[in-house]
Amino acid sequence: MKAMRLHAPAPIQDEPLKLEEVPRPEPAPGQILVRVQACGICHTDLHTVEGEIVPPALPITPGHQVVGTLEALGKGVENWSLGDPVGIPWLHAACGVCDFCRAGKENLCAEAAFTGFHRNGGYAEYVVAEAAFALRLPEGLDTLQAAPLLCAGIIGYRSLRLADLQAGERLGLVGFGASAHLAIQVARHWECEVYVFTRSASHRALARELGAAWVGGAEDDPPAPLDRAVIFAPAGHLIPAMLAKVRPGGTLAINAIHMSPIPEMPYRLIYGERTLRSVANATRRDGAEFLRLAAEIPIRSKVQSYPLTQANQALLDLKKSAIDGAGVLLP
Repeated sequence: MKAMRLHAPAPIQDEPLKLEEVPRPEPAPGQILVRVQACGICHTDLHTVEGEIVPPALPITPGHQVVGTLEALGKGVENWSLGDPVGIPWLHAACGVCDFCRAGKENLCAEAAFTGFHRNGGYAEYVVAEAAFALRLPEGLDTLQAAPLLCAGIIGYRSLRLADLQAGERLGLVGFGASAHLAIQVARHWECEVYVFTRSASHRALARELGAAWVGGAEDDPPAPLDRAVIFAPAGHLIPAMLAKVRPGGTLAINAIHMSPIPEMPYRLIYGERTLRSVANATRRDGAEFLRLAAEIPIRSKVQSYPLTQANQALLDLKKSAIDGAGVLLP
């Protein structure tokens, strides 16, 4: 089978992903083999390819927003059938026995493995997944529409929850890429007023199209203080800038697996019982809840597709903020 493989991290401009012919994987006990129909691209993939986060072993096939059909069952797999539509998210597996797993916080498990980082991912024609961690897709969901939901959507949904967002509140979204363009649809469904902070003119236009009440830059003051905010851009200097826009008792959540250093800031920015918290990965429960909600709303992904062989170009476009909505690879 064909796969885009990373042997050594490098700037995406140097095209570090290489197209290779590799053996088709076989599902071990408890696993399923999925024929990939589409795989979304993500900033986590870009951080991996450029070496800002480093997989424990190389080479690796990135990609963790996988939509496909079930091709083969490993021994002992139940409740799945050949031909089922399958979604494969970032969380590949967790230990199931640690304190975090038993508390429903498997996203924090020290032994967790992640798709496209610890295990080969979806920048390929086939991928294996743990059957217990694969997600069932709502009926009738288009393949291209579904791919960005598997990480951008799920982690955006978790970010809104960890930001303590309540129906009807005023929400700030900082950066307006794949995750934010899905999160705004959830927030509008909850009748929230949404302010979007982004530099890109095309991203501002998309935000307005999706119901933003106001758009501007991080340097701008919104019309009113924010109840909650989520930072999607991996830029630490935005944290004090956004805390200054959050009301006392409000929450700022950071949706980033990697971020530049957070500068020293005056205590008054967080004083007033403001909460600053990170968002780390997601659980199976997050995935199941969000996919049900996505079908109910229904959420619509704005998608720009690329052939698998153009994975480097897709990630370069992502780095340049040249994608409106989400990028998706097609094998």
